[in-house]
Amino acid sequence: MADNGIQLVLENYIGGKFLPCSAYIDSYDPSTGRVYCKVPDSGSEEVDTAVRAAKEAFPDWSSRSPADRAQVMNKLADLMEARLEEFAQAESKDQGKTMTFARTVDIPRSVHNLRFFASSVQHHTTDCSQMDHMGCLNYTIRSPVGVAGLISPWNLPLYLLTWKIAPAIATGNTVVAKPSEMTSVTAWMMCKLMNEAGVPPGVVNMVFGTGPRAGDALVGHPDVPLVSFTGSTATARVITERSAPYCKKLSLELGGKNPAIVFADADMEQCISTTVRSSFSNQGEICLCTSRIFVERSIFPEFLEKFVAAARKWKTGDPSDVSSNNGALISKEHLEKVRGFVKLAREEGAQVHCGEGVDALDLPARNLGGYFMPATVISGVKDSSRVMQEEIFGPVTCLAPFDLEEEAVSRANGVRYGLAATVWSRDVGRVHRVARRLQAGLVWTNCWLVRDLNLPFGGMKNSGVGREGGKDSYHFFTEVKTVTIKQ
Repeated sequence: MADNGIQLVLENYIGGKFLPCSAYIDSYDPSTGRVYCKVPDSGSEEVDTAVRAAKEAFPDWSSRSPADRAQVMNKLADLMEARLEEFAQAESKDQGKTMTFARTVDIPRSVHNLRFFASSVQHHTTDCSQMDHMGCLNYTIRSPVGVAGLISPWNLPLYLLTWKIAPAIATGNTVVAKPSEMTSVTAWMMCKLMNEAGVPPGVVNMVFGTGPRAGDALVGHPDVPLVSFTGSTATARVITERSAPYCKKLSLELGGKNPAIVFADADMEQCISTTVRSSFSNQGEICLCTSRIFVERSIFPEFLEKFVAAARKWKTGDPSDVSSNNGALISKEHLEKVRGFVKLAREEGAQVHCGEGVDALDLPARNLGGYFMPATVISGVKDSSRVMQEEIFGPVTCLAPFDLEEEAVSRANGVRYGLAATVWSRDVGRVHRVARRLQAGLVWTNCWLVRDLNLPFGGMKNSGVGREGGKDSYHFFTEVKTVTIKQ
């Protein structure tokens, strides 16, 4: 591609066909800083064409049985799995993540999303009740909503795109999806498999472009009654405003400022190993990453020393190197934003123990123009600081001591986000007590990122609206109707 001067040029996928666009956006390889791909700069015209195709496909697709739809979805999953290495290489090059992470997390989970929802949709049941005194029988019916507008982010591109597409089409909806313009390649590759998988034209449409153009046209389209979005809280506000006149169904999975609370009785070795991973995986570009670590004061000095030592071993380097734990951040602008938080922490008197400005990176020549940043650990940051209050979304975490359980819970809850949290303790009673009081949609105890797709996923406060997952996705992507029969 960019290495030999040939650029990849993507096309929108609408109505079962690839269609060129009149304007394109440069997409960069984050590991080199060079343009390697051209992405369509779609607008209202392309979105309108895609919505029309989805509307035309809806009657046939929605009338098919869940088993018939599942057969198509499983075929698509099989085709993707057979090309796992090809998809992993593309995801790594497009997003900056390591090949190892793409190969073991992103692509396998994308395949699993399709298979899970293909299966789960066949096992949901509706409600029924009898009113003997009235001589009435009540039951519910669930029906697909129509055209689903799906907007996915750049951090886990295919992983989170399939998390939306799979339940949407499994329940009988048709789709117009807009992946991030910075990471569109694997979505385009998946579209190349649609016909072979038996996905009818118009069931899945992919429109590439920016949020202000393509995204805005999609969420404001009168014929798109439902929008599922994963991204920033600021963008979610715009989506809410644009969709309000149409009373659309919204699922908004937003940012996080996720705390870990480490009590003195925690298994320190396991805790440090897992918390380094939860802080820095995928360059810290996961909404569930741990960015604030509250450690009981009696073990704080030992914990900090061991945590910094472990963070220093978390290697940042060439994404194709199997020894690399982290690759490059998504863009030059994002790298500067993340570095800005570290600079602010220093200016406020905090101590940067390792990482940015402390440890130099040893990068191959081809990666010197890439957007790399080492795992960074900071202490001495006030809870009121922007560094502790705002989502950084990079390989940066802050450690702070606490004295009492009540204090730890209060400080953990002291941000506007409420997506995820972790609790480390051997005390079963404390674990249940603290988990109940934490303002977070997901709480892990003595582990991180263990996910049963049957269970609800989503956040509280500014971390989102709604839940997705097995039953929750089924409810979101369908409308319920109550039928009463008088005997």
